[in-house]
Amino acid sequence: MSLQFLWYIPNQARPGHRGDDAVAGHNSLATLSSHAEAVERHGWAGALIGAGWGRPDTFTVATALTARTTTFQPLIAVRPGYWRPAPFASAAATLDHLSGGRVLVNIVSGKDDPAAYGDSEGDQARRYARTKEFMRLVRRLWTEEHVTHHGEHFSVTGSTVEPRPVVLGERRHPRLYFGGASEAAERVAATEADVQLFWGEPLDGVAARIERLRRLGERLGRELPPLEFGLRVTTLVRDTTEQAWADAEARVARMARGAVARDVDWQAAVGQRRLLDLAARGEVLDGNLYTAPGRYGGGGAGTTWLVGSAQDVATSLRDYQALGITHFVLSDTPYLPEIERQGERLLPLLRD
Repeated sequence: MSLQFLWYIPNQARPGHRGDDAVAGHNSLATLSSHAEAVERHGWAGALIGAGWGRPDTFTVATALTARTTTFQPLIAVRPGYWRPAPFASAAATLDHLSGGRVLVNIVSGKDDPAAYGDSEGDQARRYARTKEFMRLVRRLWTEEHVTHHGEHFSVTGSTVEPRPVVLGERRHPRLYFGGASEAAERVAATEADVQLFWGEPLDGVAARIERLRRLGERLGRELPPLEFGLRVTTLVRDTTEQAWADAEARVARMARGAVARDVDWQAAVGQRRLLDLAARGEVLDGNLYTAPGRYGGGGAGTTWLVGSAQDVATSLRDYQALGITHFVLSDTPYLPEIERQGERLLPLLRD
């Protein structure tokens, strides 16, 4: 199975995300386009563009960046509840059509600020039941005509999406990526997702989750092609192992002093708690998985970092690949120069 390497573009209302350079116009079209163009130029397939209320609208940003590039694939994070299935299916199919089949979709179900945009579904079980219905209905809208569906959360009657997503070989529509570590999330991933994304857990944890999701898919009667797996993690790469660790420890020291803005408090999320609990096992796991950032405000993909030379980090990522990981979403700050550094030094080692 071919490997895919994506980056991350920080569409943020405020500059300095995770220690990024706080520059004027950090979320201007010119700045964000420079990131997407660099991603394309330095060998990445595309980039994740995150979602959250109080940030620039993800789909708008993705559309603008797709128009400024030729091969860049936006991995567009979207939330059921913020979107309804039919309008989203139409918007995504239109962008996929205009871009020649470049759209990727990351379905996000974790808590945000739903009341701010008029969503009242906060109960976890119902939230994930809605997500499952959303994903199933979007797929039908992309692949069927005159769709009628009257479910618990959504209804459409005689709905046909035009234009259709681009068909490329076995690809009939944009891939649906998905995250989440709770039991409810895993049941959705096992039957509905194309790609399950993990954060930077140790190898044994990722291996156990892959095996559990595969068994769960069999037990629940998965009807889609086999579930694929991805890793979203911070990769701190320097010329030497020693320099990488010196820089990583210095950055954590700045975090401890409060010199780097803390991530959103995601401690209620099961996946986030799993990452934060890793520090009890040790500050460094699997040789170069650094858990200390999570103690000082690192969240999500910034909770744990893979640290080292390009060869060190490539070896670690190959270990994840051996478990079944084929999609990698990497990043480090400052984002723009790291697109180039890791594109030139890390990616060639992963493609050998």
